[in-house]
Amino acid sequence: MRKNISLIVISFFVGCFLLFVWIWQGIYLAKSPDFSGAEGFFVAKGQGIKEIADNLKNRGIIKSPLFFRIYVLAGGAARKLQAGEYFLSSGMAIPEIVNKFVAGEVVKETLTLLEGWNMRDLGWHLENKGMFMAEELFELAGFPAISYSQDSSLSQPKDFSQDFDFLADKPKSLGLEGYLFPDTYEISGHLSLQEIVRKMLANFGEKITPGMKEEIASQKKSLFAIITMASLIEKEVRTPEDKKIVSGILWKRLDAGMPLQVDATIVYVTGKKSTKVSIDETKIDSFYNTYKYKGLPIGPICNPGLESIMAAIYPAETDYWYYLSTPRGETIFSRTFAQHNAAKAKYLK
Repeated sequence: MRKNISLIVISFFVGCFLLFVWIWQGIYLAKSPDFSGAEGFFVAKGQGIKEIADNLKNRGIIKSPLFFRIYVLAGGAARKLQAGEYFLSSGMAIPEIVNKFVAGEVVKETLTLLEGWNMRDLGWHLENKGMFMAEELFELAGFPAISYSQDSSLSQPKDFSQDFDFLADKPKSLGLEGYLFPDTYEISGHLSLQEIVRKMLANFGEKITPGMKEEIASQKKSLFAIITMASLIEKEVRTPEDKKIVSGILWKRLDAGMPLQVDATIVYVTGKKSTKVSIDETKIDSFYNTYKYKGLPIGPICNPGLESIMAAIYPAETDYWYYLSTPRGETIFSRTFAQHNAAKAKYLK
């Protein structure tokens, strides 16, 4: 009797040991010793561990869904797995895979919004990268050169002002042109277009400091007016020094009741790549047209960088009233209209 009991006990412990070894190997030893051949694996929002485990097995990344589920449940990681696309290989053990899911080490690509790009530029860039259609951006963030108070055929873009207080003084009839801050962004594969736009808006909010807001308020200007002015400056001149001088010229013209006559506003309306503007184009009936209508255009014409925003806030005081850009990118400033015409005859033949 004692001998039989001993055999049963020994068999039990041997069985437990073998079960432990089997589970340990299934969890901690990768399916393949070769780590090469990593490929994308997508975890959708709301997927449970059973579905994830089955997909990993079907893709040949793990040996058995059971081992994955045991490890996740035993480690309390079931609710920590993050959605997204991951690079995985059958040469990875289950703990490595789970750690990636928990840390959210998703596949990322960069998205660059250049200074001076407008909504059209960003829309076509997203489309060329195969991320989203340009029209998806326009429907979410606003069509370029459109005032929704004048065009009722289009549905209003999403209003983000409740989440971003700097949008409070932006007319709701306009989109987000001017507020999508130019920068390079790391974009995870699972991010929606709305989440990407939010990243750009959040970046804008970080760049506009309390000190800048105080200075704008002390000048009795709105942030919206500053961003609109900055967008003109961004498209007109290149260097920080020229931007400050042009800012001073344009603010001075506004105070004097002179039309701004900024060519870039016409180009924004026409959507042309050329910066040359014809006399007929200066007569286009658009509230963005600073030849036809005095004052600032009804909204920004591009997304300005920080240099242009700073120039709009801190303009340089000079005796200049006019400027032009030569084909070589040099800015020529003039004090009188006669000097300006002479400069045009000399540099813009």
